[in-house]
Amino acid sequence: MNTIYMDNNATTRVAPEVLEEMLPYFSDYYGNPSSMHTFGGNVERKIKEARADVAALLGAEPEEIIFTSCGTESDSTAIRAALESFPAKRHVITSRVEHPAVKNLSEYLSKNGYRATFVPVDSKGRLDLDYLYDHLSEDTAIISLMWANNETGVVFPVEEVAEVAAERDILFHTDAVQTVGKIPITLKQNNIDMLSLSGHKLHGPKGIGALYIRKGTRFSPFLIGGHQEGGRRGGTENVSSIIGLGRASRFVADHMDDENTRVKQLRDKLESELMRRIPNAFVNGDTKNRLPNTSSIAFEYVEGESILLMMDGLGICASSGSACTSGSLEPSHVLRAMGVPFTAAHGTIRFSLSVYNTEEEIDFVIDKLPPIIERLRSMSPFWKEAQQPA
Repeated sequence: MNTIYMDNNATTRVAPEVLEEMLPYFSDYYGNPSSMHTFGGNVERKIKEARADVAALLGAEPEEIIFTSCGTESDSTAIRAALESFPAKRHVITSRVEHPAVKNLSEYLSKNGYRATFVPVDSKGRLDLDYLYDHLSEDTAIISLMWANNETGVVFPVEEVAEVAAERDILFHTDAVQTVGKIPITLKQNNIDMLSLSGHKLHGPKGIGALYIRKGTRFSPFLIGGHQEGGRRGGTENVSSIIGLGRASRFVADHMDDENTRVKQLRDKLESELMRRIPNAFVNGDTKNRLPNTSSIAFEYVEGESILLMMDGLGICASSGSACTSGSLEPSHVLRAMGVPFTAAHGTIRFSLSVYNTEEEIDFVIDKLPPIIERLRSMSPFWKEAQQPA
């Protein structure tokens, strides 16, 4: 049985080109990049190349990039650095639909001497900008908003908010883990102060991330140790993974046109055909402003976990929402914030595609999913009740 992988917002396949570039640095070129000898110096030069590749993908300068262990570390580093750099300010603004890396940290801070404002979204997952701007104050240290939502793919107007933040002398950070490599980013042309990304979301390895810090931004390191990363993040470099992230940055840059044409067309075909064949189903979120690869579809009166199990039996991999919240019996906090009805939130499936997906795979899902929904609904008392005449 072939695996049809449509859970790329959870993690992506490491591109063969990326793995090939990484392998020599496990065995042949294992020197410490901080060493004085040539053997280590050659590794240091390769790290510099990787840093330049990441910067090029973001439209930034190499010295504005520091390597971290993951997106979560980058998020924590950015928010905590802002609070430490401006100790008189005790206010953080974020949204109600953030990834747990930002959401849970903000909730923690609100219980430990800080104020946290969680900006609501509307039924399409769009940010309430009036609410955000009304809550800006002299006490606000940082605004942290995801660039695109990991569950719905809805894109936030982060560049606009960053401009307002700059006018108020407030730092702005964006969790761009789902965005980098899917839509063009040019940080030289906006006011974003800090940006987080993660290697395993863009066909690189797990365990590596990066944080962009605009030149001139006040910054306090999260990990204090040696001189690595210009003293901004201590610890011996994860050399092979850094090199892998650099190569992955080139890979997604080369495939971004494909992501925004062919992959988007596959996503749209999947949605339109499922909507045509399955009654009482709808797409969650703003379908005009979202990532090209992401589709969150609600199938009313069925359990998402049951859908996933039956698809898994056919080799189809998808998600009921965020991989970081799977296992919870409660509907996704993102769907709850959007006001998605209980009968639909529990039956929501997220399909997230990549450049490795094919039209044949889309056709397979289109053929197999409608009978699954029909079978599950035949066993659902909620569906039977919904079918009774009013």
